[in-house]
Amino acid sequence: MKAYSLDLRQKVVDAYEQQEGSQRELAKRFKVSPNFVRLLLKQHQTEETIEPKPHTGGFDSKLANHLDRVQQLVEQDNEATLEELCVQLEQQVKIRVSPSTLCRTLQQLNLTRKKPLQASQAETDRVQLLRREYREEI
Repeated sequence: MKAYSLDLRQKVVDAYEQQEGSQRELAKRFKVSPNFVRLLLKQHQTEETIEPKPHTGGFDSKLANHLDRVQQLVEQDNEATLEELCVQLEQQVKIRVSPSTLCRTLQQLNLTRKKPLQASQAETDRVQLLRREYREEI
């Protein structure tokens, strides 16, 4: 979620200092949560700043240092399921991850385990026949 603008933050602080209402009333007026107003005013008093704090982020992925290996595994066996890839990773890199962790890693790498349909497969005689029959039926 994006941080509130400095302009809005300054308006909230100014309104509070000019005693234009309680913290709850200001929250309602500026369409923010009462907790945001409380924390903003606390930050303004203790740190003398209203700048948004930097995002601290979450945990680093267990696979952050093994992205090349993940990419190699997918390229070697593009038809493997996430579970199978997890087992291969555990055997080769000795790191155990869940299928959802591996899926997020594949998304970060812009990799897909699905093979694209080749033109040769799309234009076989069987496919052309099925298309013709479909058009005739319509």
